Amino acid sequence: MAFRKWQKTALQNGSHIHTAIGLVKINAIEIVDESTITKSDAIKAGFADKKQLLNSLSQHNTGKIFKISISYYAEDPRVKLRERTTLTDEQFSALKQKMERLDNYSKKGYWTKKVLFSIKENPHLHAIGIAKLTGFEKEWLKLNIRKLKNLGLTISHDVGYELSPFGKLVVKKLQIEA
Repeated sequence: MAFRKWQKTALQNGSHIHTAIGLVKINAIEIVDESTITKSDAIKAGFADKKQLLNSLSQHNTGKIFKISISYYAEDPRVKLRERTTLTDEQFSALKQKMERLDNYSKKGYWTKKVLFSIKENPHLHAIGIAKLTGFEKEWLKLNIRKLKNLGLTISHDVGYELSPFGKLVVKKLQIEA
């Protein structure tokens, strides 16, 4: 179970969300009043009690409280993707096209290689540090590194990022081409 305070939700029943533990399934979403939240709900959401849960929600002053029923669905497919150690020329070409698409649709221009090379040269560097190196704004950068993670190229840590084994392979091929 989870609780969030939002103006509106983009989640839908039955959808899957990437989390640190893998894919979770959204079983149900409902708007609730804080008076209907029970101690049992709070404990299921990972809090010691209802007061602790409500305190965490109070950090978000506006919005409705959403009660979200979730369940573990599967291992994160990005883990298997990032552990790949082989790449055919055809797969490399398809991946470069995906990266070019990210670059072409970005208001920031060509960023994918710049960010990948920065992460390669500075493993475990936090987002602020990579932002300073690349000239990109931190929140924009974090969102876009997630896109590289979805391609299996990066690994996110509590602090910082590194190239995945697959990402290292791709960057090596990109450098050979340059």
